[in-house]
Amino acid sequence: MRLLYNILFTAFFLLSAPWYLWKLIRRGNWRGGFAQRFGRHEKRLKEELAGRRVLWLHAVSVGEANLCAALVRALRSEFVDWEIVTTTTTTTGMAELRRQLPAPVRHLYYPVDFAPCVRATFNTLQPDAIVLIETEVWPNLLWQAADRGIPVAIANGRLSDSSATGYRRFGFLFRPLLAGLRAVATPNEDDREKWIALGCNPTTVQATGNLKFDGADATHERTLDVPRLLCQLGVPPQSPVLVGGSTHEGEEALLARIWKNLRADYPDLLLILVPRHHERADAVAAQLRTAGLAFARRSQLEGQQAKGDSPPGCLLVDSTGELKLFLEVATIVFMGKSLTAHGGQNPIEPAALGRPVIFGPHMENFRGVVKTLLAGGAAVQVNDASELESKLKELLADEKRRDLLSRNAREVVRKNQGATQRTADMLRLALRAP
Repeated sequence: MRLLYNILFTAFFLLSAPWYLWKLIRRGNWRGGFAQRFGRHEKRLKEELAGRRVLWLHAVSVGEANLCAALVRALRSEFVDWEIVTTTTTTTGMAELRRQLPAPVRHLYYPVDFAPCVRATFNTLQPDAIVLIETEVWPNLLWQAADRGIPVAIANGRLSDSSATGYRRFGFLFRPLLAGLRAVATPNEDDREKWIALGCNPTTVQATGNLKFDGADATHERTLDVPRLLCQLGVPPQSPVLVGGSTHEGEEALLARIWKNLRADYPDLLLILVPRHHERADAVAAQLRTAGLAFARRSQLEGQQAKGDSPPGCLLVDSTGELKLFLEVATIVFMGKSLTAHGGQNPIEPAALGRPVIFGPHMENFRGVVKTLLAGGAAVQVNDASELESKLKELLADEKRRDLLSRNAREVVRKNQGATQRTADMLRLALRAP
C-alpha cells in the first residue's frame, strides 16, 4: 500500500507542481523556508533538538495557526520541559505563528507528503509526540510516526461531509492509519461519531468542544486604525457599514449589485470587501469598475488623503491579516464562500465581536457552528442573493433586531468557550507518556 501511494503521490505532485509553485509565487514571500517543504533543514536545528523531548504541532493555514497558538499556550505548563515545534503550509500561517508564538517556539514549513521528505523532517525533529490541528491527515506522516512509535493526536477534529466521504472512499488506506491515532478531540458529538465510523478507536475520541470559540478572543495586533482610515476617506461617522468578509469569486460582484440597490434607501452605506485571498484584489477591482462603483484600495491609502469631493462607496481591502479590524466597525457582516462557493468561512469571529452575521446556504465546513448560532438566534442564513438583499434591507432598517442578534451572538460564543483547556487536558493524558 505504501509503495502504491508513494508512486501515485509522486506522479500527482510532479504534474501539479507548476500550479502549486505559481500559487506560492502569487501569494509572495515564498522563498523563505522553501527548502523546508522538501525536508531540508539547517544542520544546527537537529543539533539543538538532539537529546530534547519534542512536541510537534501542525496547523495548515491562518485559521488553524490561531488555534495552534492558543493550544500551545494551554499546553506549556504541562510540556514545560519539551521543545515545541510548529509547522504550517502557507506563508500567512507562518506569519501568524511567528506573531503569536515567539521564541523559544520554533516555526517551520510542513513537508510535502513524499516519503523521503517526511522521513528527513522526522530525522531532524525527532518528535516525541505530534498534534495535528483539524483534519491534516497525511499517510506518510502517520506511517513514519507508527514506525517510530510516536503518538499522534488530532485537535479540533472537524470533519465536513465531503471530507468524511473522501476518507470512507479510501477506507482501505485510511482506516488502519486512523485506528492508530492516540487521541482525537472533536468539536461536537456528530464529528466524534464520524471519526469512529472511519475507524478510530472509540475510547480515543472525545468531544471537547470547538477551539474556534476560544480563538475568537485572541488578541490582535493593531496595525491599523480603521475609524481613522474611514474618516480619511470622508465617510461620515454614523454611516452604516456592510462588510463582506473572506469573500470568494463572484461574491464581490454580487455584493456590489446589492449595495447599489440598498443605496437608494441608505445613501451613506459603505461596502467594505475583504477577499479571502488578497492576490485576487486586481480582479475584484476590475469587477467593481465594471459595476460602476467608486472605490478605494486599502493598500493605496496609507498616509495620504483620498481624492475626490465625496467618499467612495466601497473600500477594497487588498491586505492580509486585517479582517478582524474591519469587522469591528461593521453594522452587518456577510461571511463569504457561502453563496457562490461551498464550504463557508468562520462566522465565530464576527459573532464574538457582537456583529449581526449573515451567510449563505453553503456553510458545510462549519455545519456545527452554524447550527449552534442559528439555534441561539445569533445569525441569519439565506438561500440566495435575492434573500440576502431582502434580509440586509430588513436589518439596516431594524436597529432593535440588530441589537438582539448582537447580544445573542456574544452569549452563544461565551457559552461555548473552554474547549482549548479541555483539549489540552486530553492531550496531556494521551501524549505525555513517561
